Amino acid sequence: MNRARSSTPAVSTPRRLRALAAFPFVLTLVGYLTLLAVWDDRIPDTLATHFSGGGRADGFTGRTAFAAISVALLIGLGTGWTALVRRAALWGAWATAGFAGTLLVLLVRDNLDAVDPARVDFPLTNLALGAAVSALCALAGWALTRLVPAGDGADAPEGEPDAPRLTLGASEVAGWTRATTSRPLTVLAALTLVAVPVGLVLAPWPGALLALLGLVVGVPGLALARVRVTVDRRGVTVRPSFVSRPRVRVPLDEVAGASVRELDTAAVLADYGGWGYRVRAGRTGVVLHSGEALVVRRDNGREFAVTVRDARTAAALLNTLAERRGKV
Repeated sequence: MNRARSSTPAVSTPRRLRALAAFPFVLTLVGYLTLLAVWDDRIPDTLATHFSGGGRADGFTGRTAFAAISVALLIGLGTGWTALVRRAALWGAWATAGFAGTLLVLLVRDNLDAVDPARVDFPLTNLALGAAVSALCALAGWALTRLVPAGDGADAPEGEPDAPRLTLGASEVAGWTRATTSRPLTVLAALTLVAVPVGLVLAPWPGALLALLGLVVGVPGLALARVRVTVDRRGVTVRPSFVSRPRVRVPLDEVAGASVRELDTAAVLADYGGWGYRVRAGRTGVVLHSGEALVVRRDNGREFAVTVRDARTAAALLNTLAERRGKV
């Protein structure tokens, strides 16, 4: 029997969450560009953009390059947070926007009317001010979290019938684990990490930014490229193969049922919007490739999926363990 579906658009809550994550970056970018326009005739042709431990300038960038890089930085951070934000981490998006925006504005301010950029100072109080603004923005983001319901209320699509149960004795204990890998993501992450040493040998400002981007993109990418999926008495756990954190876990007492679904390329794009760690209306997933996926239905109506081989065994074991707890 088909379930009745709500007439409310399923994507309303994810759109609201992404809008709340993007808003501080849009606000910061507009304010930053406005200040650049107001200070245009006071900004020197060369700015001090890198400083030693004592706050003395030791790296310099032309005004055009600096403007382009700083704007790209804000856009890149905003895009990343908007695409990957979780409800519980909304405060992080606001904190990041506040910290990055404050430091950029203070950096430009300290360079105003500078005849010799080598004499520009960047005092440690700037970092303290940036941290203070970041904390205030984090509080604002945390307060706005209440605008996003903990369960988005979207109707998850019907899955395949629950997998068969495994036959286990009353006192018998069982577990299942398997690693799953994305070769394209592994290659991409490795190539991105190459930017780190390359950036370190370039000029301070663009080189430091390139190295930072290499770390920010490459390290998480490499961690996500090969993950280990485990089903046991605690539920379903997905974590990087080489470290124990970060991890995604669906506790056993939140499991309403498990099934197997075949995800081809079209289904991955339509249901999850692409590969990687995905957050969509009514569902989340770790989708590293096409093929078999373990799909877990939660008590709140949402579903969690992870692409992994031998998913049918995992689903069968999970249903058995959940049935023991009276959940299925």
